[in-house]
Amino acid sequence: MEASSTSAAAALPVAARILIADDQADVREALRLLLKPEGYGLETVASPAALWHAVERESCDLVLMDLNYARDTTSGKEGLDLLRRLQQLDATLPVIVMTAWGTVELAVEAMRRGARDFVQKPWDNTRLLTTLRTQLELGGALRRGRRLEAQTQALAKGAPHMIAESTAMLPVLRLIRQIGPSDAHVLITGEHGTGKEVVARALHAASPRAARPMITVNVGGLPEGTFESELFGHVRGAFTDAKNERMGRFEMADQGTLFLDEIANISLSQQAKLLRVLQAGEIERLGSSRTLKLNTRVLSATNADLHAEVAAGRFREDLLFRLNTIEIHLPPLRQRRDDIPLLARHFADRLARGYQKPFAGFSPDAMAELCAYGWPGNVRELEHAIERALLLAAGETIQAGDLGLQLNAAPRLEEMKLEDAERYLIEAALKRNAGNVHQAARALGISRSALYRRLQREE
Repeated sequence: MEASSTSAAAALPVAARILIADDQADVREALRLLLKPEGYGLETVASPAALWHAVERESCDLVLMDLNYARDTTSGKEGLDLLRRLQQLDATLPVIVMTAWGTVELAVEAMRRGARDFVQKPWDNTRLLTTLRTQLELGGALRRGRRLEAQTQALAKGAPHMIAESTAMLPVLRLIRQIGPSDAHVLITGEHGTGKEVVARALHAASPRAARPMITVNVGGLPEGTFESELFGHVRGAFTDAKNERMGRFEMADQGTLFLDEIANISLSQQAKLLRVLQAGEIERLGSSRTLKLNTRVLSATNADLHAEVAAGRFREDLLFRLNTIEIHLPPLRQRRDDIPLLARHFADRLARGYQKPFAGFSPDAMAELCAYGWPGNVRELEHAIERALLLAAGETIQAGDLGLQLNAAPRLEEMKLEDAERYLIEAALKRNAGNVHQAARALGISRSALYRRLQREE
């Protein structure tokens, strides 16, 4: 999950998400009927307030919005004000405006405030579809350029950064940008191998604490008897083997950041000790009565559902509230397939330098196999697969056979759950057709839009 500028052209297509705002229900329905068969993910709303809420709630790739609403049917002021706010929120977001009261002056004003194009009702279907495709491509290119610029700046500062161009990762990047500079405790969730520590390092680097250390500890692996000593330290003679005074991890991270990994795996007694420190903001070294006041930001991570653990009585609810001021959930790699070519190229380039082995790229079949594979081990598994393939490759180009990702013997479909069998057949069809959704849909005997819906449902 680090920086790269490699094109994502070989990745599986991910349906672009379009927000539509118009106060007329028949207009919203007409646009939905026009755009749904194109495979877009759509959300329709009836007011500027609802559109603003939708944009804040979840990222989107394009906004198609009316300028004139019931309270303002001529001037377009309400729509123009919303357009200005959208551009302030994200200047890379393509916004196309519509109005049935179009004038040259209003169109010019909308473009001046950041609209990418102007459509007058009633619209021409072909022109509207072309406009949407063009602006989605331009918006994607602009966002990739902005991210590459930010990643280059991060490299120059020595800060960690993330390879992420997929729609699924945009909320993660936004949260890192918004809450990184704060002192809020953050709970980072996601499957094994999704890069939770990378997110923690990005949060630390974005904070005023970046010049101070980030201390990492796998608290889930600490034995009961060493938990307090490791986290809070001890004085000489505190226990049999305590021959020297020791500083704990909380104290090491004073004025900096403490990252507690595998937080769900600590016992209830350990949870109580941790909770006391988080509530008081102070520690006592084991065997000492002297209280140390600390200023430590705590980031924690788990692959478990802590709310379910609370319900089962295995995790303290009050500790969850302390750790979970903000939660960042990392999607699995199968839900961010657009990032696979970027990650694969980055890992291969870095490993090739380390092994001093020439590397020219991936064959089309190899990249198609990377994009079609399910990656149960997520980014960590991808990195290991690239390292193995690089070492096994006979030439400078990694071939599909070097990856060893063939799904071993084909599973018995009659022994699989329905959704697993469907997923297997879809992945196999995409693999056979080098990631081409149109050809894969034809091979499966379904429409392209139906296959897009199934891919979205998987994610």
